[in-house]
Amino acid sequence: MEPEKTDALEERILRRIPIEILTVSAVLALPAMLLFDLPTGLVFFAGGAFSALGFAGLKQSLTRFLAREKKGALRSGIILYALRLVLICGVFFLIILVYPKKIIAFGAGFSMLVLVSLIEGVRALLLLRTWKD
Repeated sequence: MEPEKTDALEERILRRIPIEILTVSAVLALPAMLLFDLPTGLVFFAGGAFSALGFAGLKQSLTRFLAREKKGALRSGIILYALRLVLICGVFFLIILVYPKKIIAFGAGFSMLVLVSLIEGVRALLLLRTWKD
């Protein structure tokens, strides 16, 4: 593949991932509601939605940091990602306080990023005609 086409493909994949996370989370929240209860399904979907939001924010902030000079980008990047980690821990802590028995459902929904990334990776590999340049 040509570099321009590869860049366009990567950009399309990065734009698609948050939408796919929400879609997969919504589809899998329905069986969770049927197998367990309504709050479990909603917490599962909330985990996926939080994951999609986090991925979209990560992509946007990473693009912004890469446009800066190296030293300033590194310092502000470390600060921002430390704050993101605190926010993620805070959300998990809040779920533990409000719905202590639903933290597994939230974690499973939050993990939809891994599933969607794996699917997108396999899809991208299948689009490549050769694995060598």
